[in-house]
Amino acid sequence: MHIVISGYFGFENVGDEAILYSIIESLRAVKPNVNITVLSNNPASTSRSYNVQAVNRRKLKEITQAIRSSDGLISGGGSLLQDKTGMLTIPYYTGVMRIAKFLNKPVFIYAQGMGPISSKLNKWLVKTTLNNVSQITVRDEASKQLLTDIGVTSPAPIVPDPVLGLDQASFSHNWKTSEHLRPFITVSIRDWPTKQAYHKKVATCLDYLAQNGYDIVFVPMHGKQDAVQSKKTADLMKEKSYLFPSDASIQEKIAIIGDSQLLIGMRLHSLIFSAICTTPFVALSYDPKIDAFASLCDQPVIGHVEKDNWGPDDLWETIRRILSMEEWKQAELRRKVSEHQYNAKKTPEMVFETFIQELKCEQSY
Repeated sequence: MHIVISGYFGFENVGDEAILYSIIESLRAVKPNVNITVLSNNPASTSRSYNVQAVNRRKLKEITQAIRSSDGLISGGGSLLQDKTGMLTIPYYTGVMRIAKFLNKPVFIYAQGMGPISSKLNKWLVKTTLNNVSQITVRDEASKQLLTDIGVTSPAPIVPDPVLGLDQASFSHNWKTSEHLRPFITVSIRDWPTKQAYHKKVATCLDYLAQNGYDIVFVPMHGKQDAVQSKKTADLMKEKSYLFPSDASIQEKIAIIGDSQLLIGMRLHSLIFSAICTTPFVALSYDPKIDAFASLCDQPVIGHVEKDNWGPDDLWETIRRILSMEEWKQAELRRKVSEHQYNAKKTPEMVFETFIQELKCEQSY
């Protein structure tokens, strides 16, 4: 079977690359000889990294040829169908789906987080496209409700984010600096347009932690972009901190978070990495998806980057309380996550069942 995967791949965003890696690994776990082609911004890198075929996501001819030769299209995961980051995002991803439908290929929406969608045109595009795909799966209740609200009538079961299905036990890192660290806290921070000085609030709390015996390690999740934000925060600190390599692999970033006592995270997939390692986390929200995942894992959200109702003392007290009962918090997180990890491995089975059923129907005509 040949499957094409469409998503935000090849942009050096560790979260989205982790999604791709997870989907590929889970598909191969079910069907080891599956043939996979990825639509990528950097086809050579994607092909090399995941041992798959890859074509340029910007070239219509290559996209069409790949889908035509396939048995079906996977769209996802991640937050693809939203217009917060740009008005062309939804037209692009629904456009790829429409190419697949034009070529009579089944389309599987894989654990996507939907919205926000503000444009009437984009709502119409999502509604009319998703009402004609073979299967929709979403990663949270809010996404399911949004689809209902805009008129999507096809069933949309909730499934875990694919990254939750990863087995992190074999992951490791070779970061030599870690040999000299005290117990440490990992930090994933990103840029977000707001008048609130959230970098300074985080930096002040990190100083408290450093003064109480913890080293601080920034883990950039989106390459150089997050490395810049990490340095911006570190420069606001009085105490020393460390920067984990921004070009480290997915497995290495999971491993360093797993070695830490706790994560302070803005990026969704830093929280997911923390969860699969049963490392407690404190989330700093900029989007409802952060709140939803923290709630799923029963971990605290200290506040929102656009609001002034939290400060460094609040963050410090929350972290201090978690660290004071670290083993119990880890056990609780392990219990919360284990069921979702198991369920995440069922989604690829749904993919093959959907595509095989469509092939049988097509052959019967």
